[in-house]
Amino acid sequence: MECNIDDRGKAARLLGGIAGVMFGLALIALLALDVLSGLAASSVAAGSLFGGAFAIFEARAGWCVVRAMGIRTPL
Repeated sequence: MECNIDDRGKAARLLGGIAGVMFGLALIALLALDVLSGLAASSVAAGSLFGGAFAIFEARAGWCVVRAMGIRTPL
């Protein structure tokens, strides 16, 4: 896992990760208040939290899993 993204890529992943975690937490709050219910809403909340946390990890490590697979990304 060597660094494969620059500072712009790190910043974009960090901001996206924070937004994903915040969205997931908002969905969990709505689920806890019974505004939303069901497996789909729970799955979206869990996926958003996991994806956001992973994006934050990528930003901190300076490593992108998509780039590591050989796919070129614009940032």
